[in-house]
Amino acid sequence: MRLLAFLLLAALPARSDELRGTGDLGVVVERATGSLLIVDRSERAAIGRVEGLGDLSHASVVFSPDERFAYVFGRDGGLSKVDLLTREVAGRVLQAGNSIGGAISDDGSLVAVSNYDPGGVRVFDAETLAPVADIPTGSKTLGLVDAPGRRFVFSLWEAGETWIADFSAGPEPAITRIPDIGANPYDALISGNGRTYIAGLFGEDGLAAIDLWADPPAARRILDGYGRGEEALPVYKMPHLEGWALAGEHFVLPAVGRHELLWVDSRSLEETGRTAVHGQPVFAVARPDGRQVWVNFAHPDNDTIQVIDTLSGEVIAALKPGPAVLHMEFAPRGQEVWVSVRDAGRVEIYDTTTFQKLGEIPAESPSGIFFTARAHRTGL
Repeated sequence: MRLLAFLLLAALPARSDELRGTGDLGVVVERATGSLLIVDRSERAAIGRVEGLGDLSHASVVFSPDERFAYVFGRDGGLSKVDLLTREVAGRVLQAGNSIGGAISDDGSLVAVSNYDPGGVRVFDAETLAPVADIPTGSKTLGLVDAPGRRFVFSLWEAGETWIADFSAGPEPAITRIPDIGANPYDALISGNGRTYIAGLFGEDGLAAIDLWADPPAARRILDGYGRGEEALPVYKMPHLEGWALAGEHFVLPAVGRHELLWVDSRSLEETGRTAVHGQPVFAVARPDGRQVWVNFAHPDNDTIQVIDTLSGEVIAALKPGPAVLHMEFAPRGQEVWVSVRDAGRVEIYDTTTFQKLGEIPAESPSGIFFTARAHRTGL
């Protein structure tokens, strides 16, 4: 009888309230409290909170291929693995003194972290967080992205170089060094097809582009002297490039120390236009279909978002969600966008066609918003 009861119990379907898919989940970084707010896009609601994740003042997040686990890169060097279904910390290592982001390999087996202190990149097993490789660079390391073929690409602040670490043959990476890309690369993006890596240069008036399909890859200066003849404004917050604004056939890049967006043809890498905007742009985020670019700004203009039409390059809408708009994240098909408003303690949700507000979620000093759909996109 006991065996029969067990078999009958095993045959029963799970209750609907015990089941949850991961495809519409996401996380909001709560920077002041070192916590993640887990959210459900379909419900436009928070469903849980995970605490004890350290210094999240400049945190970023990537996801496992099955979308169950979030890997959180903290500014204090912490790498945390969070289970979105159980809402627990599944693993955590303090791997450096000061970190600036990370990436997950295309097969989901490796997690890499770029470090300011002690510099270099450290790579971990995604399942166990056991160390796999330590890549010293002698420099602050940033602009870390994943590339096809179990590769990671990153840049070196002091050295002015970009490195490619290839793990396709095993745990000992083959390193390709691309020297002389320019002074003080500060962030980077990679195109969705994994071909073009663009590094912003803080120490020079321009950017560096690398064709990762070329053999050997070499750096090419683009937008050289884009601010020539004009005095740059004080930079209140560095713009971010990583993986955001490929809109149609153009990269849309925030200009350093200027109130402009720069439009670059994704094939020729030549400048095709500029858009004057409200302030110094921080994020220029393309809607998934490429039809719009949404832009937020550095202090003191950080209460505003502007929406740019990709075809005309003109501002078509302006929103004022509140003080300190830090981040924007689109639903995977782009019908809505979620916006963190740090100093108002909330996340706001907008329709991207009508620009009407659809809802809001309370959050503790929210900054980065990351949806699990990122698990299936190169560079995110």
